Amino acid sequence: MAPNINPTLPLLLLLLLFTLHLSSVSAWKKEEFRTCNQTPFCKRARSRKPHSSSLFATDVAILDGALTANLRQPPPESPDQDQIKPLLFTLSVYQNGVVRVKIDEDPSLDPPKKRFEVPDVILPEFESTKLWLQRFQTETVDGDSGPSSVVYVADGYEAVLRHNPFEVYVREKQGKRRVLSLNSHGLFDFEQLRVKQEGDDWEERFKGHTDVRPYGPQSISFDVSFFDADFVYGIPEHASSFALRPTRGPGVDDSEPYRLFNLDVFEYIHDSPFGLYGSIPFMLGHGKARGTSGFFWLNAAEMQIDVLGSGWDAESGILLPESGSRIDTLWMSEAGIVDTFFFIGPGPKDVVRQYTSVTGMPAMPQLFSTAYHQCRWNYRDEEDVENVDSKFDEHDIPYDVLWLDIEHTDGKRYFTWDRVLFPNPEQMQNKLAAKGRHMVTIVDPHIKRDESFHLHKEATSKGYYVKDATGKDYDGWCWPGSSSYPDMLNPEIRSWWSEKFSLKNYVGSTPWLYIWNDMNEPSVFNGPEVTMPRDALHYGGVEHRELHNAYGYYFHMATSDGLVKRGDGKDRPFVLSRAFFPGSQRHGAVWTGDNTADWDQLRVSVPMILTLGLTGMTFSGADVGGFFGNPETELLVRWYQLGAYYPFFRGHAHHDTKRREPWLFG
Repeated sequence: MAPNINPTLPLLLLLLLFTLHLSSVSAWKKEEFRTCNQTPFCKRARSRKPHSSSLFATDVAILDGALTANLRQPPPESPDQDQIKPLLFTLSVYQNGVVRVKIDEDPSLDPPKKRFEVPDVILPEFESTKLWLQRFQTETVDGDSGPSSVVYVADGYEAVLRHNPFEVYVREKQGKRRVLSLNSHGLFDFEQLRVKQEGDDWEERFKGHTDVRPYGPQSISFDVSFFDADFVYGIPEHASSFALRPTRGPGVDDSEPYRLFNLDVFEYIHDSPFGLYGSIPFMLGHGKARGTSGFFWLNAAEMQIDVLGSGWDAESGILLPESGSRIDTLWMSEAGIVDTFFFIGPGPKDVVRQYTSVTGMPAMPQLFSTAYHQCRWNYRDEEDVENVDSKFDEHDIPYDVLWLDIEHTDGKRYFTWDRVLFPNPEQMQNKLAAKGRHMVTIVDPHIKRDESFHLHKEATSKGYYVKDATGKDYDGWCWPGSSSYPDMLNPEIRSWWSEKFSLKNYVGSTPWLYIWNDMNEPSVFNGPEVTMPRDALHYGGVEHRELHNAYGYYFHMATSDGLVKRGDGKDRPFVLSRAFFPGSQRHGAVWTGDNTADWDQLRVSVPMILTLGLTGMTFSGADVGGFFGNPETELLVRWYQLGAYYPFFRGHAHHDTKRREPWLFG
């Protein structure tokens, strides 16, 4: 569900609006979200010219089975020019055609802190597939004055570290045809962490919010080229075409890059590169003649990606050494490190198999969860639930799951029940179970700041909340009003959270009850862009900017683990999540969020779900009928016909819409 209030209003007016107008529907307000020009790291990266990178590789060696080097810059031409410290480069090779390239600051050179590396996404068993390199060959490539280093990747493929200018690519051994490259156009840039000096002003401001940025600009950007590709696909989530359209280049209208920043975007528009609820920075390039390759950047900070149209670099005078079709892309991230994976294919199935060897295969769903789900914000009470359930039987319409939204709780306190409206929750669930049906209830990450609420008291006393930039428990605004958010980066807190789903702790639950995680981007109504401030602090001093896109992933993981524990490992979990990240496929299903009852949204759901499937999230769907608005009968019929083929098939609607259970339309 989406916030129905303006997050920039003063707190007093916010309280008033929340109380009086909770049920109103707000259309998407484009001005509430940043453009690339309003996002300094994106604006800087887009302004760089090809060949602006001057990095070169030195001290090349084999260490711990990987090819290593230092990336350096020539001495500055003037004392005022910034000089970056050497960066550490590592290239590792894995079985089945996977190459991993990491670039980070050198810890021996005393950076102000360790840059964030995303944990708990890569499968532990993936590391066991590493090929321990013993040696490398040297070769002069592309007419360079000095040598480059070449290592074995797989039968018929090898990886090249070009020393000067710095570039890394995978090529076919026979004929030397390139498959995939990084920094072929010299757009690599790595802003290193700094200690604030007197006079430094690193603060960023947007819509009345200030980001203190204590370590200064720390963005990374680089170009990636897919050789012999006719189209590129992937990088969900966007309401756009299946094949990704160019965002820059001759003949391309003024366009934003594809944004990857998990956001609560209500009534989102179709055919847009604007970022939505989840982020998977994995792209595939495909060509009819030469097959498919893939590229994945494991990074949980905000990312912007340009697909560059043919001729985008015509004025630079730079020509890549091979002819043939090629698609160039520009990857830009606010923070993190370079932790990238090259997948050599050669076919689409091979690339997806290689990607899931890193991030995991989709979880096997329970059989009931692949059937039809009936949901609404909100079924009012137990009588309403019983009536809806019986009507499905009366009209002989098959369904397997009935859902309850936030109004079933006691004042938006999750793991509780409104005992006036739902006085006998176990009995209600058991009645459904007697027919072979199940129930799903919603559990969101915002915890009501109420001293009488046991969950809040416990989280406060244990210090389990995300902190603000001053170190206090972060206090944001969501459905319960004043709320705080568990720090799901911390494994101890995830374990604590998972215990809350036991039948003992979740009073009123039964083994037939499963879970829905909403608002876990995380959505914060009074935060910048309706999300948590970037300078909020997590476990280990990690800034929210560094892990934002993975917060919902960790929340989804902890919830799924809770259901596994509840069933002593004998019951598959079912957890639907709105936010997602690479690896989310291991923990449950996702859906495309707060869509609208119109034909364009019906149409765009198809490429959105296909893209999710292509990038590992195979168990996905869209709200049948559209969450907002009232569908005409023809639209609803057609949506049900299509929705039956969604892997996750659920009808859902906003509480301001007319009731739309299937039998109401004749």
